[in-house]
Amino acid sequence: MIIHLYSKTNCPLCDKAKQVLQELQKEFTFQIKEIDIYQDDALLEKYQLMIPVIEIDGEEVAFGMIQKDVIRKRLLEARNS
Repeated sequence: MIIHLYSKTNCPLCDKAKQVLQELQKEFTFQIKEIDIYQDDALLEKYQLMIPVIEIDGEEVAFGMIQKDVIRKRLLEARNS
């Protein structure tokens, strides 16, 4: 499974989101694909005020203040489906 993390450089919330994902990698098997929204105008327009955004299986599951429990719950659902 690949989890997309939409972020930008110099973003403390993005760094925190990445840390949460890295901690969850101890419990779940997935790869993190970090995407800088400033490298794509469409992504910049879409996510500019929302970042960081975490997307699992094509679904935006969390943005802004990322909470580990929310992501863990979604990963458990994905694993059990």
